[in-house]
Amino acid sequence: MTAGAPTETVRVEGLAAGGRGVARLDDGRVCFVPLAAPADLLDIAIGRDHGRWAEASIVRIQEGGAGRRDAPCPYYGRCGGCSIQHLEYGAQLDAKAGIVADALARIGGWDVPPPPIEGSPREWRYRNRMTFTLRRLPGGKIVAGLYARARRGRVVDIDARCLLPEEPLAAAWGALRRAWGPHAGHLPAGRELRLTLRALRPEGVSLSIEGGRGSGDPEALAAAIPELREVWHRPRGADGARRLYGGEAAGDGPHGFTQVNVEADAALAAHVQDVVAPGPGLRVVDAYAGAGAHARAAAAMGAHAVAIERDAAAVARGRRLAPDVDFREGDVELRLPGALPADVVVLNPPRAGLSADAAALLLEGGVGRLVYVSCDPATLARDIARLAAAYAPHSARCFDLFPQTAHVETVVELCATT
Repeated sequence: MTAGAPTETVRVEGLAAGGRGVARLDDGRVCFVPLAAPADLLDIAIGRDHGRWAEASIVRIQEGGAGRRDAPCPYYGRCGGCSIQHLEYGAQLDAKAGIVADALARIGGWDVPPPPIEGSPREWRYRNRMTFTLRRLPGGKIVAGLYARARRGRVVDIDARCLLPEEPLAAAWGALRRAWGPHAGHLPAGRELRLTLRALRPEGVSLSIEGGRGSGDPEALAAAIPELREVWHRPRGADGARRLYGGEAAGDGPHGFTQVNVEADAALAAHVQDVVAPGPGLRVVDAYAGAGAHARAAAAMGAHAVAIERDAAAVARGRRLAPDVDFREGDVELRLPGALPADVVVLNPPRAGLSADAAALLLEGGVGRLVYVSCDPATLARDIARLAAAYAPHSARCFDLFPQTAHVETVVELCATT
C-alpha cells in the first residue's frame, strides 16, 4: 500500500478477465482489486487512477464472500503463477463461466446465461509441463521459480511445494534444485536461464534449457535425478535446441505444443468431436491444428479430414501419427481457400484469435458449421461479432484446463445463417 493512498470500503460484484475483483467506488467508477473474491466487503487502497477506472489493493477483509478460502500454497499472493487460489474450486468455475458470458454479451452481442463449465478432474498437481526462470545473482546466490504477481520482472524463489506440477514434475524440480550444484554450475552458464520440465509418457521427465552458453554437466544432473530421461539446450540467440543427454528414444524433445492438463484436455477434445459429429462423407477442416488431434479423431470416424498448421515440426508429427489426414503446412490465411468447401471447420487459434483475413475467408467460404475452440473469451467474442453476417452462435461450453488461474477454454458452435 502506498503511503497516503486514498481508501474506501467496497463490495466486490464479481471477477473480471484476469481474475481481479470488480467493485464500484463512491464516485461510481469501476475499480479492479487483485486477490478479491465475489461478495467480499473490503477496505481498499486506491492505487493507479486511469480516469474512468482505477486499480486498488486490499487493506482489510471486513467480510469474506461465500466462496473465499485460505489459499493452501505458501507462495500464493507473492507468486504470479496463480490468481484465484483464494476461491473454493466451485466458486472458481462459477467465476470463469461468468467471465465468458460477460464477454459474449458485451463484445460479441450474444446475451446468454453463463455456459455450462466442466471442471478439471484434478484441482491440484495437474500440469505436465512447467517453466521456471533461474537467475544467478551477485555473491553466488541463485533464485529460481515463477515471476512475482505485483512486481514485474521479479522472480519468486519456489521449491517443490508449488501445487501446480504433477507429482513427478514436482519431485524432479526439487531434485534439480538440489543437483545443480554451487552457483548452478551443472547448468549452462549465464545470468538467466529458462528451465522447462515436461512429463514424458509413460514415465520420466524431460528438461529443456533456454539461454546461457556451454553445456554445464548434464551427466551429473541425470545421476542425481533418476526421473530425468533427456536434457535439451537452446543457447541464447540459437534457432534450435540440441540434445545434451538422453537417447533418441527418450522423448520428442522440446518441440510442438501440447496442453498441460491431459485429463481436462481429453474432455474438451471429446466434446469437440461430439459437436463436429464426424462420419463417412463429412469434410472437416482442422485449422490451427498443431499435430492435428481434431482432424485425426474425425478421420478415425470416416470423415475426410484436412489439417492446417504453420509449425513444420507439428505437421511432421501429425503426418507420422495419421497418414490418412491431409496435412497442409502454412498459415491458415494462405491454406484455407484451397481446403474449402467443407462441412465443418474446427478453429483453434492462438490467444489473439482469428485475423481479419481469416474471418473474411470464412464469411465467403460457404462452410455449414464452425466449431471454435478459444482460450480467450474477449477475442472469441470479437470473432463471433466479426462472423455475425453469416453465422449465428448455437451452443457454448467451457472447460477448466487451468485451475487456480483465471484462464478458461470455451467451445462454441456457430451455424451458417445463409
